[in-house]
Amino acid sequence: MDLCSAVQFLENKTILVSGATGFLAKVFIEKIIRIQPNIKKLYLLMRAPDVNSAHQRLDKEVLGKELFSVLRGKWGSNLDLFFYEKVIPVPGDISCENLGIQDITLREEIWRNTNIVVNCAATTNFDERYDVALAINTMGALNVLNFAKLCPAVKMLLHVSTAYVCGEGTGHIMEEPFCMGESLNGTYKLDIDGEKKLVDEKMKELLVGGRREGIAFAMKELGMERANFYGWPNTYVFTKAMGEMLIGHFKDNLPIVIIRPTIVTSTFNKPFPGWIEGFRTIDSVMASYGKGKLKCFLASPELVLDVIPADMVANAMIVSMVAHPCQSCDRIIYHIGSSLRNPLKFSSVHDFTIRYFTKNPWINKNGKLVKTSKLTVLSSMPNFLSYMRIRFLLPLKGLYWLDAIFCQYFKRVYMDLDRKVKVAMRLVELYKPYLLFKGIFDDKNSEKLRVAAMEMGLNVDEFGFDPKCIDWEDYFINIHLPGLVRYVMKQ
Repeated sequence: MDLCSAVQFLENKTILVSGATGFLAKVFIEKIIRIQPNIKKLYLLMRAPDVNSAHQRLDKEVLGKELFSVLRGKWGSNLDLFFYEKVIPVPGDISCENLGIQDITLREEIWRNTNIVVNCAATTNFDERYDVALAINTMGALNVLNFAKLCPAVKMLLHVSTAYVCGEGTGHIMEEPFCMGESLNGTYKLDIDGEKKLVDEKMKELLVGGRREGIAFAMKELGMERANFYGWPNTYVFTKAMGEMLIGHFKDNLPIVIIRPTIVTSTFNKPFPGWIEGFRTIDSVMASYGKGKLKCFLASPELVLDVIPADMVANAMIVSMVAHPCQSCDRIIYHIGSSLRNPLKFSSVHDFTIRYFTKNPWINKNGKLVKTSKLTVLSSMPNFLSYMRIRFLLPLKGLYWLDAIFCQYFKRVYMDLDRKVKVAMRLVELYKPYLLFKGIFDDKNSEKLRVAAMEMGLNVDEFGFDPKCIDWEDYFINIHLPGLVRYVMKQ
């Protein structure tokens, strides 16, 4: 493992980044520009019908974010010139051959110049339509690989996956690759081509039957059904696992690094603490509680939640790029998480959230402070369902009939309670595999990478990704929750 200076390594390099408008990709892009302005080119692939639309997305959804405020403060008006010269928005779509890049001249330029390909593109909805998730998370990964193999100067493909491709594993979960066709339950051989044909046949059936309005629902149901059939809890992790299989099977001699982060949260340190975009799994729970919409939830108090700040994941991506160029060995897989080295219990997150919103209550759209009460936490699904039935569903049914008898006099009360019940049930249904998750992500490979980086003198403050340095109480109360309120809940 040869680790030169990360800054030196990036000098005069050309990097293609897919999924460039995503949360993690933006943190990665900002980091690259901030530490090495002498990068040669950054090609940023994003869904757009043409170059003008891609430029608009780049300006609004990437460079216009507060994440880039440190760079703007440092460079001033010169930053726009830098972006114009070195950051190239590329209209395309990873679900298409050649990444959907229609401009032949631009496509050949990217092939000719690219040194590193970074695939951050994904649909992260747990219950995404199966046709959409298969096209992006599975076949999209193969399309990125095939594109990278056409770049004569390419040194490696860095693919961002998720640690939860392991499904509902228990015990120590190792940094191991999937074999082609492997299923988690071991009872059936997974045929990815067969899954594609199944989707096509289902779509034809829906179209012939004139059920266009039901296509989205039917495809979501199909995705969850197929995931469960092979042992995965949802469509997202199932299709991401299949993407990893295809990359491993068809990689040939191209060096591959697969980054498997756990639950990615707001930035810990750089470019500044607390920046986040969108709800990152547990954030939905904390935000719903803060807004007074969540009264009970499913989780074991002793459950270890594996979370990792986004800037630490970006640091790991960069250090792994420096460590593994031109090494045609098998896939290198890194778990980037905290459960092994700095475990965080759900009970602690529960406590931090209550303390934060008690001291900093949410102000609703009517300008009123939302008073939060203690969140009731149930440690098993049967207990949760029993509690919901007695505490909410039976009173809700009674309220429904009272409302009908008294000419909708109780309509507002009924609708408020009904909304809270639906929020709780929806969150539990989506996050149940993670709320009762009993696995711990082993990170031997990541630890070796950290040790090698320190021995070679890489600046830990700038490139660190060791979760041991995180004080979870300080992080949640003073960094993550304020960031969640500012950048997500108030938007």
